[in-house]
Amino acid sequence: MCEAEIVLAQGGTVADACRRIGVTEQSNYPWCKEYGGLKIDQVPRMKDLERENARLKRLVADLSLGKPILTEAARGNL
Repeated sequence: MCEAEIVLAQGGTVADACRRIGVTEQSNYPWCKEYGGLKIDQVPRMKDLERENARLKRLVADLSLGKPILTEAARGNL
């Protein structure tokens, strides 16, 4: 549980929690939306998975672009 969650669990407000950890409320909401349910040790793993997912998406896109060219070449149209 992070420090902000502890403040909230003790009955503090979001503003109190943000002030205590040194962030603005505006930057806290997107962070909580994305990482709110994760434990601290799960965040690096999630970042690794996001990077791997982006790499795999690029790979699929590259392969998808190459397929029509190979299909045309196989037909002898190039």
